[in-house]
Amino acid sequence: MTPLTFEAAVSAEAMGGMGPLVARMSRGGQRLRQADRAHPWVLDAAVVVLVFLLFCVPDLLHASGVDGDGPRRFRLAFVRLPLAGMLALQAGLAVPLLWRRRRPAVAFGAVTAVFVLQWSLGAALRADIALFIALYSLALHGRLRQLPWACGVMAGAMLLVAVRASVAVSVWDALFFLLSTATAALALGLMVRIRRAQLAGLRDRAARLEIERDQRSRLAAATERARVAREMHDIVGHNLSVIITLADAGAYATAVAPERGREALHIIGDTGRQALAELRRVLGVLREASDGLQDRPELSPQPGLADIDALCEGVRAAGLDVVYRTAGDMEALDSGVQLTVYRIVQEALTNTLKHAGADTRVNLAIIVQGTRLTVTVQDSGPAGAASGRPGPANEEGHGLVGMRERTALYGGSLSAGPAGGGWTVEAVLDLASTGGSQ
Repeated sequence: MTPLTFEAAVSAEAMGGMGPLVARMSRGGQRLRQADRAHPWVLDAAVVVLVFLLFCVPDLLHASGVDGDGPRRFRLAFVRLPLAGMLALQAGLAVPLLWRRRRPAVAFGAVTAVFVLQWSLGAALRADIALFIALYSLALHGRLRQLPWACGVMAGAMLLVAVRASVAVSVWDALFFLLSTATAALALGLMVRIRRAQLAGLRDRAARLEIERDQRSRLAAATERARVAREMHDIVGHNLSVIITLADAGAYATAVAPERGREALHIIGDTGRQALAELRRVLGVLREASDGLQDRPELSPQPGLADIDALCEGVRAAGLDVVYRTAGDMEALDSGVQLTVYRIVQEALTNTLKHAGADTRVNLAIIVQGTRLTVTVQDSGPAGAASGRPGPANEEGHGLVGMRERTALYGGSLSAGPAGGGWTVEAVLDLASTGGSQ
């Protein structure tokens, strides 16, 4: 969002009910600010020209006798300057305004010096308005620590004018009017400065919020990719391990017991279809819904504790001897916890099938005690051989990493390592904590 667009949005919101005239004025002001950014000297020169036309030309006409002389007491109070001297003083008051935004302190000092010189000579000029413009510019563009001495200098200059004009008007009346005008110029400059600072702060905040939104989007995308990677690993890894084991067993059984080979092929087909259905479910969630989409995947619910029996039956068909038991109130577990437990059990059984092979006994226990849920998967290891599985520190891929991440979502912990000639995986979940969405 560009600064001009941001200011347009803020102005439109602030002036939404004030009519088309105000809206056009606001758009005109925005275009003027845009042009000023492109050509900053043009506006400063326009201010100088405007001061000359409105305040210098009448004094020049008066000095040439074209204009009236005004009240007698003012003609007696002030010195009448020659045309060349008046032009010089007017130039000294107006020309420094060209630098009122780039060097506001220098411009104010130059205008003040000419102003004091003029009133020391006893002359009064309409171009003295340049001093108030310089004070306004200093309050708007200058450093705030310069304002105290500028106010002191301004008060001294106003006192000089009041004293010189005491012949025509009361000193206190003149001082009140002049200081009120100076205060108004100072207050106006500070008000515009504060408003611009507020707009700059809002622009900066909008930019930071936009960056933060983009970062949140990228983090959400990365989190979703990691979640999908875990799901794909759990689905593909488990089912392929079962299929490979059944295919090896079927190839061996074909020569010895053809009916066992045919049974293995049927189980391979069922497992493959189940894996395909789960892949369609995961990919269907990622696919954008379209009104014209005719062949939408059928989305089934995420697996839970009720599906662990079917999971155990699948790995039993592949050769594992799984003993499954539960304890505690399983019905009270929400779907997120059930999915986490299912994926941990699925990954642990897949690792057992992969590393220990068939003819391995597995004890699976899911126990709920208060706010603590414990999942234990313990196998007896490969027959006649020591366990050679990699430990958690050097496990490659998404296996133990995925289980550890799922456990951490519920403030739990995961341990995996050799035990009693086999391998034990134990996951502890804190049901009192808030788990992440799956």
